[in-house]
Formats: sequence, C-alpha cells, structure tokens
Amino acid sequence: MNRVNIGIIGTGNIAAKMADTIFEMGCVMHYAVSGRSMEKAERFAVEHNLRRAYGSWQELLEDPLVHLVYVATPNSCHYEHTKQALLHNKHVLCEKPFTTNTAQAKELLTLAKERGLLLTEAIWTRYMPFSATLRKLLDDGAIGRVHTLTANLGYPISQKERLRKPELGGGALADVGVYPINFALMMLGNDIEQVDSSAILLDTGVDAQSSTTLRFAGGAMAQLHCSMLCATDRRGIVYGDEGYLEVDNINNPLSAQLFSPTGQLRETYQAPAQISGYEYEVDAAVKAIRAGALECPQMPHSETVFVMELLDRLRRDWGVKYPEDL
Repeated sequence: MNRVNIGIIGTGNIAAKMADTIFEMGCVMHYAVSGRSMEKAERFAVEHNLRRAYGSWQELLEDPLVHLVYVATPNSCHYEHTKQALLHNKHVLCEKPFTTNTAQAKELLTLAKERGLLLTEAIWTRYMPFSATLRKLLDDGAIGRVHTLTANLGYPISQKERLRKPELGGGALADVGVYPINFALMMLGNDIEQVDSSAILLDTGVDAQSSTTLRFAGGAMAQLHCSMLCATDRRGIVYGDEGYLEVDNINNPLSAQLFSPTGQLRETYQAPAQISGYEYEVDAAVKAIRAGALECPQMPHSETVFVMELLDRLRRDWGVKYPEDL
C-alpha cells in the first residue's frame, strides 16, 4: 500500500488537530471526515483541507478508499465506532481512553485479530520518540536506582458536558488521568504489586480528581494525581539514588532536566521538532499496516488491556460506574 487514506470520525478539537497534522505528513492521504451532520462535516473538510465529507460515520465506513480510520469521538462512542470500522474491514487508530471498560477493549482486540486488521490506541505520548529517550536514560543509570516517581496532570475543564456525565464515559481519570498512569508505566514498567487511591466525585457520579499510589515489585513507588478542577504544573519527576530527572509536561514532553542528588543541573534534553506530536502515532500505524502487523510496538494490545484493567479497578474502588459496566 503506497499511500494510506485516513478517514476521521468526529469534528471536535482533537479531530481538527489530527487533521491539520496529517495534512503536513507525507505517509498518509488527508482524505475524509464524518460529522453529526453534512453541514458540520463539509465545514470541517474545507477548514482542514480534506477531500471528502460525510454526514454520518456509516457513510465514511462504506467508502472503499478509506484505509485507516481515526476515531475521535466522545469516550462512550469509541467502542461502537471502532467495532463498526473493523466490521467494514478498516484499520483503526482509536483515541484514548481506548474504551469505557476492559470487556469492550478485549472484544475489539479479538475482532481485529480475527479480521487481520491493525487496531491501536492513540495515546500520543506512547509513540513520541522523546518518551523512549527518557526511558533509555533511566535504563542507562542516569539517576542510579529508581525509587520514586511523581506525575500530575490537571486542567480546569469540569464544565465540559462530556466530562461530567457517566453515560459519556466522563471523569478526570479517563480524560487526563491516563497520562500520569502511562507515564509511570513507560518509565517503571507494569510489574505493580499494590494500588492505593482516593478520589473526589462530582454530584453526577464521576471522578473530579484523584490521587493514586502504585507500588512496584522492585521497590519503586509512583505517586500520581489528576484533576479536572484546576490546572497543575503537569510535571513528571523520576527520583533515583544518584539524582533525579524532571520532565516538563507529561502530556507532551518537550524537555527534561537531569539533576544531581543535591539539585545541581547536570544536563538538559530536548525533544525533536514536531508538527503537533500526533504525527508519531499516525506514522506508527502506517508502518504497521504496511508490515501487515496487527499492533504497534509502542502501544501493544497487552498494554492497552493492562491500562484498561487498572482504570476499571480504580473506578470500582471509587464507586464510579458507567452504563456499560456489568
């Protein structure tokens, strides 16, 4: 497949950012979009230079020239849109959180495997080359033995309807909490032996902010915080017995500083220039499709399931329940 045509389901901010990104890329064809109405889709297509617009996602999926579908709809729609894309024999790049619960995730991954299609989660930080650079620094002993990690992400976004409603897969954990969790797993692995957490809930029943402590089998601990009530500094810091590594923004790491145990700056690392950061997940998906792979090494299916299981566990502990939960 010389050129991969991408179709976008959704016309929100994240869809617009992706559309503008792939317009700058050479490995995919900036092709089609579907919205909740033809008018909205056509306006989006004009503003973001797509060739075709469809008034429903069903029409987009019936287009034989769409090879890869990017699902950028509300969390509660990820399962159905991804499933239907797979049933129409489309490869899929699905936004985070992958689904609303683990059962849905496993069903979709099984379906993709049965049909020989790529299915991967669009958690963009997993695909960024700078994330691999940071992990290599730790593996090479830049801060000695790792003992502690802290990470936080918060924005004042609680007024958004999609975040307030359980039926839309809302809550801070699903929207922003996945980033501290993925940062911890990328840096420390997933051999977790204990999870402790606490959350503040909205009157709608979803989590507004939470604090989670992960204890790893090797003795390291991670303290993670997320919130949709207020802005935070978004930093991630990994502490070792020979220094610590401070990352400027776990939601899009562009720089990191290496410090001595006494707080002296030793080295500063910069991420490579990027279009938006979304290009890395698209590039990984295209490479996997051309190689006939069913998953991307940056975010293998097993890791998607692991994260979903952790999200489910935390929500159960807090009493947060979605309609899709059994």
